[in-house]
Amino acid sequence: MKGIVLLITGLITIGISGCEQKLQPHEGYVQVTGGKIWYKVIGEGPGKPLMLMHGGPGGRSCTSIAVYEAMAHERPIIFFDQLESGKSDHPNDTNLWKIAYFVEQVEALRQKLNLKHFHLLGSSWGGSIAVEYMLTKNTDAIASVIFSGPLIGTPQWMKDSKVLISRLPQAVQDTINKYEAIGNYTVPAYLAATDTFNINFNSRKKGPRESVPECEGVPGSNKAIYNYMWGPTEFNATGTLRDFDRVGDLPKLTKPILFIGGEFDEVLPETLYYFQSLVPDSKVAIVPNAGHAKTRDNPADYIKFLQAFLAEVEAGS
Repeated sequence: MKGIVLLITGLITIGISGCEQKLQPHEGYVQVTGGKIWYKVIGEGPGKPLMLMHGGPGGRSCTSIAVYEAMAHERPIIFFDQLESGKSDHPNDTNLWKIAYFVEQVEALRQKLNLKHFHLLGSSWGGSIAVEYMLTKNTDAIASVIFSGPLIGTPQWMKDSKVLISRLPQAVQDTINKYEAIGNYTVPAYLAATDTFNINFNSRKKGPRESVPECEGVPGSNKAIYNYMWGPTEFNATGTLRDFDRVGDLPKLTKPILFIGGEFDEVLPETLYYFQSLVPDSKVAIVPNAGHAKTRDNPADYIKFLQAFLAEVEAGS
């Protein structure tokens, strides 16, 4: 009998040790190729963790932490700043400014946090990292993927930009097209025209941007890596991402997928529906009264769509 008790105890111990440990709120750093990346975990809810990848290249996580706190009672939320961004190291090494290294950072953080099953969300450029991760890494740990206003393919992004420019007043269109053609992106007329584009399709929220306590002391957007990988203008990629295109590979994705964008997003709603047509059983959500910056323009509806999708995925798992 004593031997049986010991055997059962041993099996219980093995079972517990083999389980995924509950993720606790904390922050820290992970070593990756080229330096260390900063991460932060909030929330202790029972749901599977959600890992977020910010936009850019060269963006930062701090601007959206307060928005995602609305989901923290449901699940752990994981933020991280990509190398060259925010609180992470800034080695300023162009040899590292390749998408494979950003994919590596996701995997390094997954291993650091011992994530056995988690959701992945990529916003804008973060969507490029997400799709590349899904196509090049072992995805057994992925519960679902959310592509938020995603850059899945540069040709499609630029095509959408042309459509959006055509919806602006003719004088604004002419100004943008004139200075894009000659490559002069600093004259006041061009800057004013791009401001008009941004208040229509980037963030539609009126008034000055509110201060974000979480961003105090955090470096702003890294223009150097943005210009190198994308280019000096939002409308025409001239950097290393100019040939990036994974749209044709979307049918290879087999996990639950949500494509979410704003009603007036830089990624057109019809483009998200086109992406959906390529991925069996994927879903689309359109956030009303929002541009590309959905967490700023309409955070309440944005979060509701995420919550509904994640709840549905977990109910079926």
